[in-house]
This record gives sequence, structure tokens and C-alpha cells, in this order.
Amino acid sequence: MYNIGIDLGGTNIKVGLVDENYNIVSKATTKTNLPRPAEEICASIVETVWDALTQAKVTIGEVNSIGIGTPGVANRNRGIVLYSCNLGFDNTDLRTLIKSKLGKEVYVENDANAAAFGEVLNGAGKGCKDVVVVTLGTGVGGGIIIDGKIYTGFNFCGAELGHTVIQYGGRQCGCGRKGCFEAYSSATALINMTKEAMDAHPDSRMWEIAGGSLDNVDGKTAFDGWREGDEAAVGVVNMYIEYLGCGLTNIVNTFQPEVLLIGGGICKEGENLTKPLEEFINRECYCIDPSRSTRLDIAKLGNDAGIIGAAYLYTIAE
Repeated sequence: MYNIGIDLGGTNIKVGLVDENYNIVSKATTKTNLPRPAEEICASIVETVWDALTQAKVTIGEVNSIGIGTPGVANRNRGIVLYSCNLGFDNTDLRTLIKSKLGKEVYVENDANAAAFGEVLNGAGKGCKDVVVVTLGTGVGGGIIIDGKIYTGFNFCGAELGHTVIQYGGRQCGCGRKGCFEAYSSATALINMTKEAMDAHPDSRMWEIAGGSLDNVDGKTAFDGWREGDEAAVGVVNMYIEYLGCGLTNIVNTFQPEVLLIGGGICKEGENLTKPLEEFINRECYCIDPSRSTRLDIAKLGNDAGIIGAAYLYTIAE
């Protein structure tokens, strides 16, 4: 039997047919085309499911269940998106909308949680029961797995790790608070820090790397300057790693997971990022037995994590 995993994003709808060994045997994608009503989005989901099935020459009768990872707050067991500002969902019953068309049980989960579950099933967290995944993108997303199950809190709003404060009264965060982890450790935050340093250092090599324009600055700019020994770039990278290390250490001290995974484009820096982070966390974290300390690693499934995790949500449904 197969299961279908759906990564429902603000830009694209990605559908994967997943086998019993957590392999994606076929994929299909379509544009989300927001804004539009939930019924129209679900119609596109259904069409994309059929595309994935057709590619694999698999019938709907060979499918066990359907799981959806969505932005926002979702009730996994009822299949309802309680709220998603990106999609315009408000108590939207995805289960009923999809099940009425495909006749399969449907499970719905926050997309970061689904991705974390995917990493535990067949990624860098495989074989572990207690895992935290932090995604460094436009914001800072989080997924928490405790004893093999997704932790969401009693109201399904848990794991908003990006909105814990690491600097009281600090930088303004989009959530309304000041000093959030997200405001200092997201890719957006790194880009902002880089631009500030470039403004303060007009002779920085980072100007050449960015083609002479702040509009071209991305998450690599400071690291590229750091590799060339640019003093301003070194300062940005060191500052970013200290902020990120502070937030990750808080997570270790709170959950003491077997493995803490980080993901996102910044993680392409590999050991340039993980080695100093490991040193920071080992120095700062609360740990009485180094042989049983949290391991830091990079998530390895990329965009497939959400599909695989969503496909197997039925295994942890209540």
C-alpha cells in the first residue's frame, strides 16, 4: 500500500506518492494561485493527486491515507486548519473537502511539524524518538518530536520556537514581540545584518560580492566575504552564529533531544556553520554527562521531508 503526502504551500502544491519504505515513487506539482477560496485550492490538490497517481500507474484503491502539511495551525485528528493567514483559511475542513473527492482518510498537520516527522522517519533523525528540527528561512520554523510523536500543545499552537525571545526589548519581530529568535537567526535576519554592516563599512569586500547593490544581498553574502577574510563579513558571521547558538542552546536546555536538526538554505555552509555552533552549544548548554548530550546535525531530506512526514501522519493519529 501507498500513502499520499501533500506539502501545501503559499506558492506551490506538492504531492508525493510514498511507499512503505518512505520512498517517494512519484511527484506532481501545481501552483497554489492565491488568493482564492479553499474549495478551489482543494480542487487543485485533488487534480495534483491524480497526476501523481497517473505517473506511478497506481490506483486510488492502492492508497491507504492522505496527509497534508499546511502553513498555520491545524488539528491533525479532525483534519481542520484552524487558522492560516497565508492561505486565508479559518476553521477550514480540509478533511471533508478532500475526502469527499478521493474517499480516503485525510490527516492535516502544520507543515514544519510534518517536515520534522519526515526527518525522524527517514532523514537525519531516523532511529531517534526525541528530535527538534529548526528551519532557518524567511522566518524560523520549528518542529518537535517527543517519544516519536509530534508535539503541538493542547491547542495545536506549540513549537513556535522562532518566537521565543533571546534579547529582551531587541529587534522588532513580525509577530509583534521584540527580540525574538526569528528576528536574529532567520535568513532574513542574516541578510539585514549583512546590509547594516555594508552600510557601516563602504570599503567591505561584500559590496563587490553583492555587485555593488544592497538589493543583491542574500544569505551567502556574509559567508562569502568571511571566506575572503573581509573584516566586516567576519563580524557578521560571528554575530549571526552567536545569536543562532543562543537560541539553539535554549532549545537543548528545554527539550534535551537526542538530535537537534537545522535546515534551510543557510545550512549549505555545512561545517562552516555547524562546527562553531557545536562549540557554542557545548560550552553553554546544561549537560552533566557529555556522553549523553544532544547531537547537532543538518536536516537532509530538504523539501521531501514535508511530503514524507505528511504521508505517515495516520500512524500517530489519535
